[in-house]
Amino acid sequence: MEANEADVDFFISIHRNSSPEPNTYSGVESLVFDRSGIKLEMAEGINDQLESIGFVNLGVKERPGLVVLRRTDMPSVLVEAGFINSDTDNTLFDRNFDDIALAIAEGILDTLQLNGDLPDHTVPAGSYTVQAGAFRNGTYADRLQQELLEQDFPAVISQNNGIYRVTVGTYPTLDEAAAMERLLKRAGYQTVVTGS
Repeated sequence: MEANEADVDFFISIHRNSSPEPNTYSGVESLVFDRSGIKLEMAEGINDQLESIGFVNLGVKERPGLVVLRRTDMPSVLVEAGFINSDTDNTLFDRNFDDIALAIAEGILDTLQLNGDLPDHTVPAGSYTVQAGAFRNGTYADRLQQELLEQDFPAVISQNNGIYRVTVGTYPTLDEAAAMERLLKRAGYQTVVTGS
């Protein structure tokens, strides 16, 4: 496969789903070789982002028989971005094409950020902060910041290299940052402590 020859880190294949009868099913799903590792996290992140656009989230499914997943040497995800024979999905797809592309990218970037695979140069040396989200689309960052502020979390947005990061607080010690991270996790947010 070309992806193997190019020695890429991840392989994302984007498709539209279909069903035998029109308007029987709708929603997005992602397919992986097996439900493990970073590919599963990435598939879940992509689905979550697409759900925020209005698609039904049909989850992540194992498909070890698919050549595109079986023969790649790197973590791989096949994204089914709605059903091509669903009027509901087609309307969402046509009205939100750019947002769908951004949602897929953000699902990937969020996973890489949460796994520490993307550098974060927004925290002053010798301090820590808690990141609640990283987005390519500033609108999503604004939405998350407002949601956090409404719950009295001191959320701010920083932008670096096209990534909008929503962080909460700046702390001189890792223990203080970890305490805030626990509060955010209890409130239902996926977080990562960044800093040095």
